[in-house]
Amino acid sequence: MNTRQLQRMTRPPITQGTVLAIHDALEGRRHGIAMLLPFVGPAVVVSIAYMDPGNFATNIQAGARYGYGLLWVVLLANLVAMLFQALSAKLGIVTGRNLAQLCRDHLPGPLVLVMWVVCELAAMATDLAEFIGGALGLALLFHLPLLVGMFLTALITYFLLLSDKFGFRPMELTIGALVGLIAVCYLIELVIAPVQWPQALGGLVTPRLPDRQALTIAVGIIGATLMPHALFLHSGLTQGRVPPRNEAERRKLLKFSNLEVVIALSVAGLINLSMVVMAASAFHAGHQGVAEIETAYRTLTPVLGSAAAGIFLISLLASGVSSSVVGTMAGQLVMQGFVGFQIPMWVRRLVTMVPSFVVIALGASPTRALILSQVGLSLALPVPMLALLWFTCHRRIMGAYRNSLPVIVLAVLAALVVLGLNVVLVLQAAGVHVLTP
Repeated sequence: MNTRQLQRMTRPPITQGTVLAIHDALEGRRHGIAMLLPFVGPAVVVSIAYMDPGNFATNIQAGARYGYGLLWVVLLANLVAMLFQALSAKLGIVTGRNLAQLCRDHLPGPLVLVMWVVCELAAMATDLAEFIGGALGLALLFHLPLLVGMFLTALITYFLLLSDKFGFRPMELTIGALVGLIAVCYLIELVIAPVQWPQALGGLVTPRLPDRQALTIAVGIIGATLMPHALFLHSGLTQGRVPPRNEAERRKLLKFSNLEVVIALSVAGLINLSMVVMAASAFHAGHQGVAEIETAYRTLTPVLGSAAAGIFLISLLASGVSSSVVGTMAGQLVMQGFVGFQIPMWVRRLVTMVPSFVVIALGASPTRALILSQVGLSLALPVPMLALLWFTCHRRIMGAYRNSLPVIVLAVLAALVVLGLNVVLVLQAAGVHVLTP
């Protein structure tokens, strides 16, 4: 199977109009906002992974229990995410291959198999958060049983996934509209909530972890923000999207890609910060025990009013549906990249949904399941982070576009921070008291 065939397998094409618009921009025939718009897409799609229902769960707990004290974790996670998503996008643009394909091409077979299994488990954990979150929003908004909400969410996401037959640009625009909806919802929440802005700014720049529970939530925030499937997906969305015809066009594509990453993930980061700020403002003073999404919704009504509660559910539903669609796309890309074949979309959707139905059918707390899924994702995160760092530093693979020394230093430090937090969490789970209560 040649590269062009595999690219067709791993992602649907963008529309011809978008291709022409990108070429016009690269050749200088577009200016201002009209020049930037055709390049908007990959980072926007990936950004939805940074504001999925797992973020709702961890951010609500962070704000309710610790007020503004863990805002610095959200900021740090978002900055690290920008760096690694930019590296993932660069990998696809420069090599024309995605991260999973490069792992299969350059790493030993047994290691590739282990990485694939880890990524498939991470995909299930991802879908657990996204799927349950969307179902919760639907069930609470329309007063439905949770299992009914899950079936309806499954149908909605499946029909959205079928829209890729019309080209990928309509999917990019749909995801972008849902991101905009979430942003508007949280802008309204910040207007309604009585935010203590000086305290919020202090929490943003003062790193501290008050106790072991804060560590667990901090690792959950990192797992909910830095998503393994997003690192794989971004390289797949940029590989061959519009193949550069010369090195000058390649450099321009990288420039616009980096700009899109900064803008899209800045929006995602602001939404995450807004989630924590809203939870801190509404719950920390008198409702620190709020840990469930359902409880947060019901508590918001008497605290901030029914409008705030309804807006919260709309944003949760938009987040769950859109992130579930993106997660399924990423799962397909990872499987095709690692093992070289694809399965029908409905089979992929079914496989990743089953654990969610099992968890809810067994009576588990949906929010607790969301939190644990994010911790699991954080434990799986070093796999794509280290692989991405290795390939983007490899001269034979990247040529003149290999990482510069400052980027290597920053990326290694970021990876060490994530690995260190994971080690501390594992030790804590094993009964080793790393932090005093």
